[in-house]
Amino acid sequence: MPRTRAPVGESTTVARVDELLTVLLAGGRREGRLTHVEHLPARTGTRGAWPTWADPSIVAGYRSLGVEQPWLHQVEAAQAAWDGHHTAVATSTGSGKSLAFWLPALTAVRGDRAAETFDPGRIESARDRGTVLYLSPTKALAADQLASVTRLLRASGVRDVQVDTCDGDTPFEARRWIQERADVVLTNPDYLHFSMLPQHARWGRFLRSLRYVVVDEGHAFRGVFGAHVALVLRRLRRLAAHYGQGDGPTFVVASATTADPAQSVARLVGADAADVVAVTDDASPAGRRTFALWEPPELPAVPGGRGAAGPGDGDDGDDADVVDAVDVAGPRPRRSATAEAADLLADLTAHGARTLAFTRSRRGAESVAVTTQDHVRAVDPSLPGRVAAYRGGYLPEERRALEAAVRSGEILSLATTNALELGVDISGLDAVMIIGWPGTRVSLWQQAGRAGRAGADGLVVLVAREDPLDTYLVHNPDAIFRTPVEATVFDPTNPYVLAGHLCAAAAELPLRTSDLPLLGGDVARTLLEGLTERGTLRRRSSGWYWTHHQSAAGFTNIRGEGGTPVSVVETDTGRLLGTVDAGAADGSVHDGAVYVHQGETFVVDRYDLADSVALVTRQDVAYGTWSRWVTSIAVVEETEGTAWAAGAAPGPRALGGPRAAALPPAADGRAHVEWGLGTVDVSTQVVSFQRRRVPGQEVLGTETLDLPVRTLRTTAAWWTVSAELLEAAGVDPDAAPGALHAAEHASIGLLPLLATCDRWDLGGVSTAVHVDTGRATVFVHDAFPGGAGFAERGYNLAARWLRATREAIARCPCTDGCPGCVQSPKCGNGNNPLDKGAAVRLLDAVLLHAP
Repeated sequence: MPRTRAPVGESTTVARVDELLTVLLAGGRREGRLTHVEHLPARTGTRGAWPTWADPSIVAGYRSLGVEQPWLHQVEAAQAAWDGHHTAVATSTGSGKSLAFWLPALTAVRGDRAAETFDPGRIESARDRGTVLYLSPTKALAADQLASVTRLLRASGVRDVQVDTCDGDTPFEARRWIQERADVVLTNPDYLHFSMLPQHARWGRFLRSLRYVVVDEGHAFRGVFGAHVALVLRRLRRLAAHYGQGDGPTFVVASATTADPAQSVARLVGADAADVVAVTDDASPAGRRTFALWEPPELPAVPGGRGAAGPGDGDDGDDADVVDAVDVAGPRPRRSATAEAADLLADLTAHGARTLAFTRSRRGAESVAVTTQDHVRAVDPSLPGRVAAYRGGYLPEERRALEAAVRSGEILSLATTNALELGVDISGLDAVMIIGWPGTRVSLWQQAGRAGRAGADGLVVLVAREDPLDTYLVHNPDAIFRTPVEATVFDPTNPYVLAGHLCAAAAELPLRTSDLPLLGGDVARTLLEGLTERGTLRRRSSGWYWTHHQSAAGFTNIRGEGGTPVSVVETDTGRLLGTVDAGAADGSVHDGAVYVHQGETFVVDRYDLADSVALVTRQDVAYGTWSRWVTSIAVVEETEGTAWAAGAAPGPRALGGPRAAALPPAADGRAHVEWGLGTVDVSTQVVSFQRRRVPGQEVLGTETLDLPVRTLRTTAAWWTVSAELLEAAGVDPDAAPGALHAAEHASIGLLPLLATCDRWDLGGVSTAVHVDTGRATVFVHDAFPGGAGFAERGYNLAARWLRATREAIARCPCTDGCPGCVQSPKCGNGNNPLDKGAAVRLLDAVLLHAP
């Protein structure tokens, strides 16, 4: 039986949630799959008084919308912002963070308006009114907030505040109107970077009067993307000061609950942490939430069934296809998480539960939706129409229609990527299903918060994928429920990020020495020297100047995707179906690839790299496509290194091997185990693809591809072992590649326990003899240009990292290795070769040397 932990004194009965959990257990037929149930208690709300400074009309608008009094945390955050303090609002999903920033922001605009005679027909009278800039990571969230603010102003009877969204989709004439008249502009960091800041003269009125900058969903700005956004905001502060804003606008950052939000906000906006007020005590009510941890069953053994191959979806991380049985003679993998989730979602749908199912990939969202539709069709022919997929790459009008259908209840169940993790207002949900660990605890709680919003009770189910981390977590619930959430990690001084923003800043205004503390400090000084030597910038007594005619911002993609998104276009009609990120396009829309859109299958006729277009034709096919790629790595520079001395501290006994102290000296005189950290070039090329029958996964054929090599310069941590240590561990030359490969996969899977990332932020390479180290080597690298700090975190916690890796492999009950320990869902080599036993022996021998 699963362990159940309920809070002392909890007496609330939740018939609806308990009923849904019973539905999932299917009368006991799925009982062994539930590993743990956690009951998170309900919370009563605490009200506060409306601030005396709040605009009476805005307060009246909130009251007419049902907010008689604000929650206490809303009052505290609004007061801090009104007092001019940068403010971090880090409370749970659905806690009403938007009131905390709109109340002071709209009051400031209205206060400035009351001091003047305003004629909306005259541009001149619009000058120097207080303005507000709202930033969100997605256009969808900005559109959602526009609807909310418009509704509030209408309820308030306020007609003298001009609010609009402005982004890359906004027509030119509308942009001119917004630049000249808007009081509140809602946009995203991309538009700020590519358009507003480079064209700041057109926005002079707006920037001169900027009172507040609201940054919504601040926890989304992490890693390389977070570093880019931090520098965009610093450039914004610099321009606001240029237009006479003095100390600049007040920043209000709304975020999911994170560790040390004041420090994260300070780093994001370029301020001192002491100047940031953090509001973290959530005073809003919450219903009881029941959180179930779920592990899919082992597949039944049937003679002639499919043997255990790699995960079903090596391209994008979801084991998206259904496999019903395996060969009795082979190892017994577990059922895929997406196949299991589709069954559970079908049962919830048939029971009338409103549910979001979060998947790890676009392909997974499509697969779960289509399979669920197939399951519910036999129950009620009308039910398939109430199940849909939602993901990035859909056209904006498709996404808006789906959001509206979920709100109205027309759609009961939506399989979605993390595109709906952010704050689009979808409430009244009965359940949330999270298919695979979402990467961080911050994301987990953000997704879980969609269940039972507005104080209602809700059910959350985490369905484990066959992955070392997922397997560990569903059997160790304390690592979820009694472990603090992570801090938001990003590095604005990453030179690969900073260089482009220095150029962009110099193009906006001459870059002066006094600007450097805000824009990278000593790192910026070094970069400016190099940029000047190359002729990218020109140094004059008045500062550094951009030397080219092209926009400097256009050379920097703040999403870190490194290329233009590929448009997917139907060949016969010219209809745009969607887009695919440049980094994923080679592996997903190559010639002959199967592309799925809202349950319909298309086959790629031609992938045009030059024009970033994939032309597709609608076809019903009974197969999917899986790409294969090769990866190599070259050390550019080792910035740190350390050696592990034999016998430095007690460690695990090598399985069948001698104590490390008994090892003969390495032939090259070096330590048997060495660690390095530094800059590497990772070269990847998609070389072929397989067609596999769905759902059986039989291989129908393999075709080669002629695609370019893509090179990523990033940061990696690596460890090397001597030939003597391999021999002592009982790992002969034939077994070494499989041992190293297995250790690499497992270590990538376990690093997210130590760093604020998930395995999709990482990559790895292993080799029996690497040309740069001269030894057997395992590399783990950040999957972002310049690095994001994750590999460095692993290097600094090397011994702890490898011990966790060793335990995850050794404790897995499989015989030869499975997705729960050493197989990887993103392996370009089809998880071959892998040697689980040799990996354990190797890690035991390595750890005998660990400090």
